[in-house]
Amino acid sequence: METQRVQAIAKASGDTIPAEFIRPETEQPALTTFNGPIPEVPVIDFSNPDENNLVSLISNASQEWSFFQIINHGLPTEATKNLLKVGREFFELSDEEKEVYAKVPGSDSLEGYGTKLQKEIAGKKAWVDYLFHFIWPPSSINYKFWPKNPPSYREANEEYAKCLIPIVDKLLMLLSLGLGVERHVIKEAVGGDSLEYLLKINYYPPCPRPDLALGVPPHTDMSAVTLLVPNEVQGLQVLKYDRWIDAKYITNALIVHIGDQVEILSNGKYRSVLHRSTVNKEKTRMSWPVFCSPPADMVVGPLPQLVTEENPAKYKFKKYKDYEYCKLNKIPQ
Repeated sequence: METQRVQAIAKASGDTIPAEFIRPETEQPALTTFNGPIPEVPVIDFSNPDENNLVSLISNASQEWSFFQIINHGLPTEATKNLLKVGREFFELSDEEKEVYAKVPGSDSLEGYGTKLQKEIAGKKAWVDYLFHFIWPPSSINYKFWPKNPPSYREANEEYAKCLIPIVDKLLMLLSLGLGVERHVIKEAVGGDSLEYLLKINYYPPCPRPDLALGVPPHTDMSAVTLLVPNEVQGLQVLKYDRWIDAKYITNALIVHIGDQVEILSNGKYRSVLHRSTVNKEKTRMSWPVFCSPPADMVVGPLPQLVTEENPAKYKFKKYKDYEYCKLNKIPQ
């Protein structure tokens, strides 16, 4: 086992948490969560028949918030419900059963069941266990990381992936149009039909000191875009106006994060969202983000259509696998 799992620590912790889970005061939720009037996170009707209006809404939200929720997106409620059910059932298995799917020590791949994801300054730890695996395209899938129990796990994940693809395609198309480039440009720039969908199931067990700990520390996503569904327990926060604000969930909405690769492609017009996860004293929080990212060897840089003498390139061209390595190891890009 790579490390003691947070699920086990939570069961044994009583009223305290180990010191390595206590965040510095500059990050503690009790001291840094904004308690005033919360600005409304953009909510966008994805079925809006007026494409120009939809492009404007998506573009504005991506520039001003880097984060929004979409409703009437066409993802069947049953597909989402089944995804959440089998994910929850996996984390209810015995420790021995879950460890069968553990991340391979020393592997460059993120896939597998694990606890520590990236290098953390001062040795701090996040109050989370997770399961990572690819769900699309078929050439990227390694089924050894897909739990065989519950038995319907594979079916639920395959159905969810199939339903998500047209939504991601439409989102990338709208983001392209919002930049003033042709509708296919962003999707092609992140791999076209080879765009990889990496599912992560975050499991945040009840924490006796949610005022001191974080489920995931502040970060932006490495992906092009991330589409996320949570369970009913609130916990996602975004940095807005230099304040950490709670992102209130809307039933059946999909939460969209602009990721680093779209920020790079847009040459900074769209920004990736800085966000974090808090935890709950009584309830288990879970979330299911799908990170839509370029293949490992794909080189990503600012779109040439957006680079001029007045607006020079703000980012380097880099293979996605090299970007990922630097990000996880806190190496400047």
